[in-house]
Amino acid sequence: MTTDFHRRRVLRAGAVTVGSALLPVSGIVHAAVSRRFAIGEHDFLLDGKPLQIRCGEMHFARVPREYWSHRLKTIKAMGLNAVCAYLFWNYHEWREGRYDWAAQRDAAEFCRLAQAEGLWVILRPGPYACAEWEMGGLPWWLLKHDGDAFLRTRDEAYLAPARRWLKEVGRVLGPQQVTHGGPILMVQVENEYGFYGDDVGYLRALRQALLDTGFDVPLFQCNPTNAVARTYIPELFTVANFGSDPAAGFKALDAVQKGPRMCGEYYSGWFDTWGATHHGGGVEGATKDISAMLKANGSFSLYMAHGGTTFGLWGGCDRPFRPDTTSYDYDAPIGEAGWIGAKFDAYRAAITPFLAPDEKLPPPPPRMPVMTIPPFALAESVAVKSAMPARVIKDVSPRPIEQYDISRGLVSYRVTLPAGPGGVVEVARARDLAWVHLDGKQIGTFDTRYRRYKVDVPARAKPAVLEILLYTIARVNFGPEVHDRKGIHGPVTFTPKGGTAAPLEHWEIRALDFDADGVLPPLAFKKGRGKGAAFYRGGFDAARTDDTFLDMSAWGQGVVWVNGRCLGRFWSIGPTQTMYLPGPWLRKGRNEVVVLDLTGPRGQGVPTIAGLAAPILDQPHRERDLPRPPSTVRLHLDGVKPVHEGEFAPGSQTQDVRFALPATGRQFCLEALDAFDGKPYAAVAELSLLDKDGKTLDQSNWTIAWVDSEESTKEDGGALNAINGQNSDYWITALTGASYPHRLVLDLGRTMEVAGLRYVPRQGPEGVTGRIRRFRAYVGAALATDQ
Repeated sequence: MTTDFHRRRVLRAGAVTVGSALLPVSGIVHAAVSRRFAIGEHDFLLDGKPLQIRCGEMHFARVPREYWSHRLKTIKAMGLNAVCAYLFWNYHEWREGRYDWAAQRDAAEFCRLAQAEGLWVILRPGPYACAEWEMGGLPWWLLKHDGDAFLRTRDEAYLAPARRWLKEVGRVLGPQQVTHGGPILMVQVENEYGFYGDDVGYLRALRQALLDTGFDVPLFQCNPTNAVARTYIPELFTVANFGSDPAAGFKALDAVQKGPRMCGEYYSGWFDTWGATHHGGGVEGATKDISAMLKANGSFSLYMAHGGTTFGLWGGCDRPFRPDTTSYDYDAPIGEAGWIGAKFDAYRAAITPFLAPDEKLPPPPPRMPVMTIPPFALAESVAVKSAMPARVIKDVSPRPIEQYDISRGLVSYRVTLPAGPGGVVEVARARDLAWVHLDGKQIGTFDTRYRRYKVDVPARAKPAVLEILLYTIARVNFGPEVHDRKGIHGPVTFTPKGGTAAPLEHWEIRALDFDADGVLPPLAFKKGRGKGAAFYRGGFDAARTDDTFLDMSAWGQGVVWVNGRCLGRFWSIGPTQTMYLPGPWLRKGRNEVVVLDLTGPRGQGVPTIAGLAAPILDQPHRERDLPRPPSTVRLHLDGVKPVHEGEFAPGSQTQDVRFALPATGRQFCLEALDAFDGKPYAAVAELSLLDKDGKTLDQSNWTIAWVDSEESTKEDGGALNAINGQNSDYWITALTGASYPHRLVLDLGRTMEVAGLRYVPRQGPEGVTGRIRRFRAYVGAALATDQ
């Protein structure tokens, strides 16, 4: 329908004005059970009566379908009256043009079950979602297009398939709108776009696509507090995302629109990444914030009410490259397996005083039963190289795997090196991890986390086969890095000692594509322990089919399947050491377990697995990571003149600093001289750099070149938190033995002109430690270099 037609239709249905915009807030009543939901000047209105939305996020893709009702009942018992549901585009269209809404993907059934439990639904269909999900929900096949920055833009290579996706969403879920008798009250357009871009024309195009497909409930957008104004348009209702300071969030909303105030994502905890400490979320501060929002007649959605588990290979990756754990427990009030405890009770107690006079909370449902499984052996194995398919792709130089129609998995690259002296093999990029072998003997690894793309090669008396086994872990789900093409990127060069680099050409490529649900090919297992990267098989007998947690702490890195279903990834570096195995996915009698381990289980003899009665979520073991040479990087600031000296303002607000003159260099250093609280710690929630027009510079190739200190034991205070685009986590210096000045050096990946910086202080209440007061900024070619 045209915009004008839609406005006339809304007027007939009794729409209201928010700000200067007439919003599509209701539709024609289609049946006696249809309702009217509108956005008034101060309240959400259901059939003309105020409705305060107490919502919680739950992703049906992260919860076994058999448990959807149980989790929804628990959400209702906590005091919530709505559930927020993401759709992940790639989950439903992994191969272009093939939509899947069956079984675990039955979004319409999830909405019906929510309605049956007395919950409204807020739908978030994307096309971009984020949510620590593979590529933020965008389908990998979009990356067959050659563009470097076309995703989430008006480029038709992206917008045309996005429109098709939204049309399909309308076909499937349009009948679930409140205006058609269903539970869907509102639908989100995109997600936190203000963190990515500022093209409001793009938002308008997506809004129109949703209108054209038949959505006639309110459409809205969300952004963090500091980005609310960046992409505001009057045609979309705006909500703010934050994990603290509701007053600031609501103030930002009041500045752009007149209407009810809503927090679109209130963070109850945080997600975990492999190799970092487990994140938690406080209870006292959260309950105060919930009470404050409700007292102010505000609405909210808890992110997450129930996190669940990112089963299969759907886990995403934090920028610049920190893969997310399979557990999505999130320290939510409803835990990974649906368990509740003190946090749930505190949230319920905070909400109870604000219930409607006739509203009474039901008791929470009982916990699902749990069982233990005695250790069982995985006595059969098959080497990964033997499991590779026979089909060979031949190419002069490796290209991203999307160009070969490979989605993800394991990829083998082989080329012949002539006889000659030792030297160095270097790839342009390796996404994500790769093990390099020469005539079957491992000689090194590539690791995109540290941009380690070189391996020393020994001398050869005769031609030798160089083989690279590459493992794709996860595509980045946030920022411009979502253009995350996997595989070995050429050119690949060999530089002999004392010689000149020359390309290695004429490669043979084979791939084990795990596709949408990580389906395994037929494997020829044999008795015995595998050597190197291998699949292992074993099993156990079960008299019951209850929940359990597979203990993977003695294994290395890889993937687990149970009865042919992919549970997800494991990595002994933690912090997660277990894998949640839901009871409905087991069967009485024999259950088969297959493990892909790329580095091999620790210890001798036949490897085993046991089922535990509780998860292990908080045991990081960085010493189990791939070997990494000790750093020899040294700081070189002596005699370097800062491009700017100044003081940040107190408080939690984002601050832009402009330099007197732009400076050019490949590296940037922030030197913190003291903190507002007088303590010896420095913290940064987010650090961006600005060009001469005040726009943020591209961060897709940034790394940490040097940092004087970071906390890694008591909390996740890693320096990468300062450039990952997430305001809710932060870099903080070590909590013992640290003192000012503190310095953080960024390598920008290439020479850039820097005209200023954007600093986001550590978020939280006033007085939180680590907020920097006096600082200096440096720009140069080599502020921190390898000695």
